[in-house]
Amino acid sequence: MTLLPSVSRARRAVLSAVLCAGLALTATACTEEKPDPDKGTNGVGKLSADEIEKKARAAADEATSVRLSGTLVSKGGPYKLNMRLKDDGGTGSVTSKENTFALLRVGDDLYLKADADFWKHQDDGKDGGEPAAPTQADAEAAGKLGDKYVKVPQGDPAYQEFRGFTEMDVLLDGLLGMEGPLSTGERTKVGGVRTIKVQAAEGAGGVLDVSLEGEPYPLQFARAGGKGVLTLGEWDADFELTPPAEGEIVDYGGQLPKTSD
Repeated sequence: MTLLPSVSRARRAVLSAVLCAGLALTATACTEEKPDPDKGTNGVGKLSADEIEKKARAAADEATSVRLSGTLVSKGGPYKLNMRLKDDGGTGSVTSKENTFALLRVGDDLYLKADADFWKHQDDGKDGGEPAAPTQADAEAAGKLGDKYVKVPQGDPAYQEFRGFTEMDVLLDGLLGMEGPLSTGERTKVGGVRTIKVQAAEGAGGVLDVSLEGEPYPLQFARAGGKGVLTLGEWDADFELTPPAEGEIVDYGGQLPKTSD
């Protein structure tokens, strides 16, 4: 009598093994299932790198606004950007090696705001001599412009240069360039949002983090050649653009004074 439980347990073990062997032909019910990395995502992680990049581009093209911040390295040195952009304008700040200035564009009206040092004209010594200090007249003129919104004349050569920092489509197209064949990289998070990396030339041609949640927006981009890292957020979050009050504006006329930058 004491052997019956053991026989029963043995039979149950054999039956379980047989069932699992049979089920293994059609399912994995008898093995531990691996978690699905795409569960709860927008599904772009299942696509090829080229398809993910195209979807990210399409999402960015269709968006009405974005905040772009980070570092941009150019021939003139590093720049720090913190801009909110949308179709009809933008606002934010740009910091170069020497200066910080604020930009505001409402439609075609572009305003620049900086401290007095930004406006002080200084001879840069291109003829081989030492740079000359700003004149008294320069200092006085700069004092009137400092910390005021200076309306940038559309005919001024600097207008298009400064406006470029406020053009959403132009800025995104110019900064989010991938160079080389694409491949997918690791999954990570940017600002708490799950992303998948798309890398060009194994990362040497740029690395783009694409959101795995909601719309597949680009959330971060490391530019090729170490030319800066940009973060993109607040996609489609509308914001108000209004011109400065009259007392805060200086209309300099047809052309801006030369600056120290």
